[in-house]
Amino acid sequence: MRLQGRRSITAQLTLLFAAASTAVLLLLGLLIGNAVERHFEELDRDVLAGKLQLTAHVLEKARSPRDLEGVPRQLADSLVGQPGLAIAVLAPDGRTLFATPGADFPPVLLDRHAPTGPARSVVWTAGEDRPFRGVSDLVPTGIPEAPPPLVAVATDISHHRHFMAAFRTTLWSVVVAAALVTGLLGWAAARRGLAPLRAIRREAAGITANRLDRRLAVDKVPVELAELAATLNEMLVRLEDSFQRLSDFASDIAHELRTPVSNLLTQTQVTLSKARSAEEYQDILASNAEEFERLSRIIGDMLFLAKADNDLLVPSREPVDLAAEVQGVLEFYEALAEEKGIRLESSGAGQVSGDRLMLRRAISNLLSNAVRYTPPGGEVAIRVEESGTDGVKLSVENTGETIPAEHLPRLFDRFYRVDASRHHGSEGAGLGLAITRSIVEAHGGRAAVSSQDGVTRFSLVIPTRVEAPQ
Repeated sequence: MRLQGRRSITAQLTLLFAAASTAVLLLLGLLIGNAVERHFEELDRDVLAGKLQLTAHVLEKARSPRDLEGVPRQLADSLVGQPGLAIAVLAPDGRTLFATPGADFPPVLLDRHAPTGPARSVVWTAGEDRPFRGVSDLVPTGIPEAPPPLVAVATDISHHRHFMAAFRTTLWSVVVAAALVTGLLGWAAARRGLAPLRAIRREAAGITANRLDRRLAVDKVPVELAELAATLNEMLVRLEDSFQRLSDFASDIAHELRTPVSNLLTQTQVTLSKARSAEEYQDILASNAEEFERLSRIIGDMLFLAKADNDLLVPSREPVDLAAEVQGVLEFYEALAEEKGIRLESSGAGQVSGDRLMLRRAISNLLSNAVRYTPPGGEVAIRVEESGTDGVKLSVENTGETIPAEHLPRLFDRFYRVDASRHHGSEGAGLGLAITRSIVEAHGGRAAVSSQDGVTRFSLVIPTRVEAPQ
């Protein structure tokens, strides 16, 4: 069996664990990263809002144009020790009252017609790739009826960018490491979890045609595999039974064929050992013909059962009076029954649609079997009766020894006999009951047997109509 290109369950579970953990860590990292980014942005806005309020407070103290000239000095003093902050103050006429060097505020923040306000910040990069976040707003002064100047405040966010870069590097490293570790742990967990399945495989590998009596240990596997193990055990039971029946069949057919062939060979060798008269040759040929007839019957029966096994028995559809067929078969066995002191009787009536010759053969097989195993002075009774919606029931009862219950399910098997010691002593090849069941099943019916209190009953339930073959 080719297994190339197929991934094992262990590999699939390992990849699943690794992919799931990676996705979870990535999602968690993105959520944490966004949360940290928003936190830094809120911190920056708080700082910018505070500086904007400080600048507004300084400008509010200016009561005259002369006081505005002192604003730059006061703002410069407020920025001492805070190198990351930048402030720009633009007069209403566009003059720059104060500007921190190096900030390079973008035009969007210096547009007095559309200030951003404290709630909406702008991010840009100034000289030497320094990132800034800034806001702008119109701040009134203490000068009556004077238009408010534009104040822009910014803070350097380089340290925030550096932190986020390091965070993302750490996040990717952790994700990769976690994927590897989770994959390894997933592989170990999958290997451990699938150990019972490998145990089942090892036990199944040890089961051969000669060791079909072995069973898988259902109580040692998880509940998920218990049903599989139980199903495999049921399959092994069926296989063991089929192999045993096949072995018995091969042995029985060999014995059945060996006897007539051996008789023919021995008798032919003895005949050829010396010259014989014409009468002696005639007697020998007649004896050989009997053995040939026996061989022919066995082979014919086996071919019939082979057709039944392959669903090739297709009964014809014609009205069949079962009571009339029973009477015809009874007439044939009257002489043999009278010789053994057996009383034959029949009762009932019923008509079905089926193959008359097949049904007559089935009845004959049951009656032959009953007469063969009924002791002298016994009785054989055949009854035909309606069986409700099932059809017509034909039963053959005979007195004699009660058959043990363990043998009843196998009486319709080929070559099966309750008493093995009588296998070669009795007439027939042991195929009659098997043929009878095949005929009844081909008609859509069923066969059954029961034995108790010295009475054995074989029952055939035959539908009143046979469905046309598909």
